[in-house]
Parts: sequence; C-alpha cells; structure tokens
Amino acid sequence: MEKNAKIYVAGHRGMVGSAIVRELQKKGYTNIITRTSKELDLRRQEQVEAFFEAEQPEYVFLAAAKVGGIMANSKHPADFMYDNMILEMNVIHSAYENKVKKLMFLGSSCIYPRMAPQPMPESCLLTSALEQTNEAYALAKISGLKYCEYLNKQYGTDYISVMPTNLYGPNDNYHPEHSHVLPALIRRFHEAKENKLEEVVIWGTGTPLREFLYVDDLAEACVYLINNYSGSETVNLGTGKEVTIKELAEIVKDVVGYEGKLTFDTTKPDGTPRKLLDVSKLEELGWKYHTELKDGIKLAYEDFLHSKIRAER
Repeated sequence: MEKNAKIYVAGHRGMVGSAIVRELQKKGYTNIITRTSKELDLRRQEQVEAFFEAEQPEYVFLAAAKVGGIMANSKHPADFMYDNMILEMNVIHSAYENKVKKLMFLGSSCIYPRMAPQPMPESCLLTSALEQTNEAYALAKISGLKYCEYLNKQYGTDYISVMPTNLYGPNDNYHPEHSHVLPALIRRFHEAKENKLEEVVIWGTGTPLREFLYVDDLAEACVYLINNYSGSETVNLGTGKEVTIKELAEIVKDVVGYEGKLTFDTTKPDGTPRKLLDVSKLEELGWKYHTELKDGIKLAYEDFLHSKIRAER
C-alpha cells in the first residue's frame, strides 16, 4: 500500500479496527477513512453502496462485526447470523463494484470444526461439524471468506482473509453478558476485589484450552499481510501457544490483585475443548507475535481501568 493510499477501516471503533488504525498511523499511512455505525449502517445496502461510490477507497480492512461470548451467541443466534452476514456481503460486494485494489476480511478461529485437528491448519475448514454455541456466527464468517475466495476465482480480485485467534487488549468489550472470556474475567476479578467478595465463580470446568493474541500484535500482522500476501486460502493469526481457562483465570487474578477463592461451576458449558491455531503459514510468511500473555493482560487491565474512569465521568 502506498503511504497516501485511501484506506477504509470498517469497524474502527471496535477493538480490532481501532488497533488497525493505530498501526496504520504508526506506519505512516495518512489517508485513513472511517465512519461510525451512526454515520454508516453497514447492514443497509444502499448506504454502503453510496459510501463506496462517493469515497472510492483503494484498500479495505473489514473489521466490523457483531461479536460476543458463549452466552450472547447462544441467546441471539439469528441476530449474530443476520448482522454479520449482511454487513460483510454489503462491504465486500461494494468493494468489488468500485474496483478496490485489495481487501482484507477478518474472520474468527470459530470457523473451524469443533473437533478439528490440533493445532488447527487452514485446510481443516468445512471438514466436520461446527461448535454449536457459536455456529451462527461461524457460518456468517465462513460465508464472508468464501465470497472473497469466489470473487478472486471468478473476477481476479485480490481479496484475502485472516482468521484471528481469541483477541484482547485496548477497546475490548467488558460487558457482563456480551464479552469474551478474558475481558469478562478482568471485570469479574476487579469487581470482586472492589466489593471484597470471598469467591469468584467461573463457568465450566476450567479445562478447555485457549490461545490469546494481543490486539496490537494482530494489527501489525494485518498490515504486514495486506502488503505481503495474496491468495484465496485464509491465514491463521495467533501465537501458537495455549493455556487452560483455569490457568488464564489464575493469571488475571494475579494481575488484578484479587486474593479470594476461585471456583468453577461445572454445570455450565465449556464450549470447544481446544482451539489452537496452526500458525506455521503465518511464520513462513515472515511474521511472529511479540506480546506475551501476562504482559498483554497487564496492558488490558490498565485499559479496563481507564475505560471505567471514562465511563464514570
């Protein structure tokens, strides 16, 4: 990408989109276009078409999505499927119609089968059943990456897809019901510490294994790949390292400084037993993560404290 190229970052207020904007600015890109959801509703086709026709972006990072944890995905599968599928199709199609030079579609590691081989290679996509608790979201994301693949095949576009592992960091969602596991733990332990609670109860057995990537590392990988990768096969973005939910909870507990008891409610669902990405392709392309988990959680907790202060003003 040329430093003065017109770059549209969809979802710039979210954790991923805001990190991509920070990384682009850090790398010296000067012509970044953004719109809030109030200014541009990506679920409305006519609005998206009018925006692309007026702005004519040369590059697109599609980081906008409706996201949530197990509870939110289980309660609202129709909303997750509709909102994600409609917004990504609108953006990708308008990019094609307006001859965007290159587009990056950001998916999620939940696109891979529930019982995928571990670590999960890009080639295991659509080889067996998905995890039921987030099937609707996964199907929407699979549709987006497949649409990019089919446009490349049929029309010779240069649209690439990346599949991040679990992400965390600045601008994360700390909502008590709609957040993912790591930000949810940060909030739970912080509130338990403030309220001097004797114990924190966590859903499930604590045994599932998860991989986590600091969002600023992700953003660096995204800018690197849009400049250095072309191809229809998706690229996994992760660390190649994993921890159990119990180990994760212990790290967050330590970072937050909570001194009470940790209990697991085994009547609640665990979700996928293991989700480790095979990142060999990413490393062969010349990129590797920087931020270790405990260091990243310290940064995330600082962000949580600042976001709490902002919300109280």
